[in-house]
Amino acid sequence: MDQRVKPTPHEIRRARIDNPKMRERDLAASLGITEADLVAAHCGEGVRRVEPRVNDLLTGLEAVGEVMALTRNESAVHEKIGIYDKVVTGDNNALVLGEQIDLRIFPKAWAHGFAVEKRDGDEIRRSLQFFDARGEAVHKVHLRPTSNLYAYQKLVASLEAVDQQPSVALAEDDAAGAPEAAPSVSADDLRDRWSKLTDVHQFFGMLRTLKLDRQQAMRMVGQDYAWQLDTDAVAAMFNHVARDGLPIMCFVGSRGCVQIHSGPVQSIKPMGPWLNVLDETFHLHLRMDHIREVWAVRKPTRDGHVTSLEAYGADGNLIIQFFGQRHEGEVERADWRFLAENMPRLPASTAA
Repeated sequence: MDQRVKPTPHEIRRARIDNPKMRERDLAASLGITEADLVAAHCGEGVRRVEPRVNDLLTGLEAVGEVMALTRNESAVHEKIGIYDKVVTGDNNALVLGEQIDLRIFPKAWAHGFAVEKRDGDEIRRSLQFFDARGEAVHKVHLRPTSNLYAYQKLVASLEAVDQQPSVALAEDDAAGAPEAAPSVSADDLRDRWSKLTDVHQFFGMLRTLKLDRQQAMRMVGQDYAWQLDTDAVAAMFNHVARDGLPIMCFVGSRGCVQIHSGPVQSIKPMGPWLNVLDETFHLHLRMDHIREVWAVRKPTRDGHVTSLEAYGADGNLIIQFFGQRHEGEVERADWRFLAENMPRLPASTAA
């Protein structure tokens, strides 16, 4: 966020009126504010603040029926149409394990929430929007024509906050520009720990123990476990899996939520810098020009190793991650493994 004087709620609402077609995220950026600031400015005018009580939200959403779940980061927007069912609540981690909507949620990152009504011609579009302490969106729920409006209104009323001021107090983003620390662990120690993984979910814990970020670990571990691919590999992968009907798992995360698509993808539509998937219950919008590095990563599990494709931005953050579709206890699909291992590689001498 830039250092100009923050506009008043009135000025923010005026800018929204003057720019009716501009996306919220882009309008907020043009004003030097966060998306949470933009939404909060409309409290009392189609927006109500709601408490980000994640477990109550998740258990109440199933009654709302079919909705669209949206999780995004700076470079990828992941949208799934379905029902919030098979909910597992928790203070540190919560899950939605439905057939269509599949989420890994970190409730402590959810700081601000809003129920939003936006008129679009004769229609009113309704959504629940949640943001982290810095004002970045963590997750949104958009109602569909078939959604149960009574259940939605009942849920909003149960979550409505006492504070309805048209502004929001945000934390400073102290992570920006942090220097990359030199790894203090040896490649041999990393390889030893990596080789002993028995579940992909242990990977993050290993990195945290060793104080490594993902890219540091991949550069150190050796090409039998991680190798860098040409940045065109993501587009090539989509074309292959769409043509062959190969089901994949596609992960996009914010600070507070990871959203997953499992299954085939069919309708791949490039448009300018965006690669779009426009299937019946799954939409993905991916900024290909933001991808700076792509890695293929091999992780041991008790069911044999599994292979992911991972795309990273210029800031080193993970944009999007792919696996072949599989369930716990299943070996990796041979067709996905073959595809991942035969994507165009960068020579080791030129890899970043």
